[in-house]
Amino acid sequence: MYSIEPTLGLRFISLLAIILLFWISFNTIMRKWLKVKKKKLFSYNHVNEKHKKMDWTIRIITIASILIGFIINISRDSTDWFWFLQSWVILFIFIVVSETVRAIMERKYAKNPNAYKLTISELLFVIILFFILFKTDFFGLL
Repeated sequence: MYSIEPTLGLRFISLLAIILLFWISFNTIMRKWLKVKKKKLFSYNHVNEKHKKMDWTIRIITIASILIGFIINISRDSTDWFWFLQSWVILFIFIVVSETVRAIMERKYAKNPNAYKLTISELLFVIILFFILFKTDFFGLL
């Protein structure tokens, strides 16, 4: 039988704290180095109306893809699921596409010419961080 270890919650919180610390530190250092203003927390930060429309289109396609992928995979045996229709894969693709569109819009329309560099560096950092987490089995914490 499988069971949950008593320290799983503490290890999970520790992992989240480590990731958050790395992410905030990287973001702060890069913002100061590139001289980019801090974005508002939990806001969309659209560059212009064109970016807003593109971003919402990407979000709607992502939600539809997650729902369709769930319906397709749930109708199959759990050992025969399509990996590319699992929600974590679709969310990862969403993050990459959304941030790439943001970087392109910032490159074309943002007042600060370094804003797109910050977005690209954050995206690369997140991709590398999650790849490291996956390859190290979450630093052995989970």
